[in-house]
Amino acid sequence: LWQTSASNLMILLLFLQLRKPLVEKLRRERINSSIEQLNSLLGPEFLNQQPESKLEKADILEMTVCFLTKLLQQNQQQKKQLNRLKNPKACFDANEAEVSLSSSDQTKAEDPDPNVLWRPW
Repeated sequence: LWQTSASNLMILLLFLQLRKPLVEKLRRERINSSIEQLNSLLGPEFLNQQPESKLEKADILEMTVCFLTKLLQQNQQQKKQLNRLKNPKACFDANEAEVSLSSSDQTKAEDPDPNVLWRPW
């Protein structure tokens, strides 16, 4: 009985030793494939930043992160602009408050209007 379990353990160890390099090879192939896809998708953007140079995998990843960060910032700015366009009354009210603050006489320091924005500049 002991020999059978020792034999099974040896077979299992041998299997794991053979499997590990195969799994690692497949993992590296997936990583390389994804990096190549990024390079093909963002190639023109990369050429603008580093023309005439062979890009390493780390370069491709760094440039992708930079590109996506810029894209997210642009997206956030566009959302803000869209919200302003969708809600012009809020924008108008804020502008009206600024105009009334700058044009009104501010002698009532003890009783300021809570609807008017106060800006010290």
